[in-house]
Amino acid sequence: MPEPILKTHNLAAHYGDFQALYGLDLEIHQGEVLAIIGSNGAGKTTLMRSLTGLIRNAPGQISYNGQDISTLRADQVASLGLAMVPEGRQLFPSLSVKENLMIGAQVGRKGPWDLAAVYRLFPILNERKDQPSTSLSGGQQQMVAIGRALMANPDLILFDEISLGLAPIIIKDIYDALPGIIGEGMSAVIVEQDIAKALSVSSRLYCLQEGRISLEGASDTVSRDEISRAYFGIK
Repeated sequence: MPEPILKTHNLAAHYGDFQALYGLDLEIHQGEVLAIIGSNGAGKTTLMRSLTGLIRNAPGQISYNGQDISTLRADQVASLGLAMVPEGRQLFPSLSVKENLMIGAQVGRKGPWDLAAVYRLFPILNERKDQPSTSLSGGQQQMVAIGRALMANPDLILFDEISLGLAPIIIKDIYDALPGIIGEGMSAVIVEQDIAKALSVSSRLYCLQEGRISLEGASDTVSRDEISRAYFGIK
């Protein structure tokens, strides 16, 4: 198997004196969809923040395309081709839909994703492009957050709680769009509490429990019993 595009080694993360991650070793390969599952407080969002430079890490803990990115700022990480759709969307309320999308393009990376491509993926955003982003429904705001990340033309895209707070029909629409997002060799990490959804779109998974990896394996071979035990920390 080729070298992973992203790899962590003994990754730990802290908020002040509180330790949130304990010695995580994980990897993702080119074109792979990786699922990260776990209950609230398991460390999923902390992991995403660490990978994207929003939390500073000790040197040697995160490698991306062979480069140590552990201590880089978030903007430096983004310029290397790693983008995140954050939990809660985190749009800029004073900006229009189009202006929010254009923020992603400021990274300056070349690739297939521009405004036209995002509008083809989510036509409703073209119709609402001049509206304030906060005037959109929750599902449409999630589309803007996804489009903003795509405008950075990443090689690896991280989805943090992609379905959180959305109606089932909107969740279906978002997941139906994923094949059009994760194409041309792009890799993805999907953080998800809906285990069935996570398994349906991923090739491998890691389960976190209290900041540690409690299970890893191929999504189509791990059993629901194994997942339940790992999810709740049952020996």
